[in-house]
Amino acid sequence: MAELVLPMPFPLSISKVSKMRNQALILLCIVVFGVIGTCHGGSLRKKYYKKTCPNAEEIIKKATEKHVGNDPTLPARFLRMHFHDCFVRGCDGSVLLNSTTNNSAEKDAIPNLTLAGFDVIDDIKAEVEKKCPNVVSCADVLALAARDAVSFKFQRPLWEVLTGRRDGRVSRVSEAMANLPSPFSNFTTLVRNFANQGLNVHDLVVLSGGHTIGVGHCNAFSNRLYNFTGRGDQDPSLNPTYAAFLKTQCRNLTDNTTFVPMDPGSVFTFDNNYYVTVKQNKGLLQSDAALLTNKGSRNIVNELLDPKKFFTEFAQSMKRMGAINVLTGNEGEIRKKCFVVN
Repeated sequence: MAELVLPMPFPLSISKVSKMRNQALILLCIVVFGVIGTCHGGSLRKKYYKKTCPNAEEIIKKATEKHVGNDPTLPARFLRMHFHDCFVRGCDGSVLLNSTTNNSAEKDAIPNLTLAGFDVIDDIKAEVEKKCPNVVSCADVLALAARDAVSFKFQRPLWEVLTGRRDGRVSRVSEAMANLPSPFSNFTTLVRNFANQGLNVHDLVVLSGGHTIGVGHCNAFSNRLYNFTGRGDQDPSLNPTYAAFLKTQCRNLTDNTTFVPMDPGSVFTFDNNYYVTVKQNKGLLQSDAALLTNKGSRNIVNELLDPKKFFTEFAQSMKRMGAINVLTGNEGEIRKKCFVVN
């Protein structure tokens, strides 16, 4: 079942929004299902592989941490890959599939050309296959690896990942182009993108906090520096000092190879500094700056300046995102190799 999205006035605080939504979800689950545990995320549950592959999550965690220890860019890469997977056909591992002679897959869509780490996901999946062949889905491997990679420095899981996803057999470049939020989107478009996935404004602002790690390529924001309205101008909402710095890194509109930190000074540190940056009008992407263009989202940005609040809310929104349109039971398949259907 899709998440119940409550229409409510934006000035409500995060705590009030969360409380009201949780109460509504509990009531919905009791009325429709008679129990709470089976509502959100369909058949996803804790320790889904307890009987079929008891050590699956530990195998994935160890393999992920081994790679992250050697490559600190992986947390941002896996988090973005998981996000891009879930926003197209749900969290079904379809972003991992390669194109074929008869089909262009999601992986080859323009927004996904800068995704990286597919080979590491394949390696982690191979480790699981050694112990438990044809049991653990690539969709679950990706969801767990994203959580474990971001959590590595904290030595504790930052959010709960329910398991039991199945792998999708379909991956289309056109669907990725249609469903992935654009870095050039305004607030209205972003709200619509998230609503299409059963997520709301609260989730939009919270999940945007993932931009506290990783990098952005110049062609995703250089229009804000050189041609914002088509007249060779600069985005007036962008901090002028920050814009001057960005121009020293991105020399022109056609630069598609240079990249800069999404959150200056926090490229490898997962924290709530993203919201400090946004408040200073230093959000790198137009979609980051858009969070300040609405009173309700501005209120949420302000509340997420509290680190404890951010980590709590991020965990809840990631759990909701990880349950988008999942395949469970006999749907889909369990791929042996993540880049090709069985």
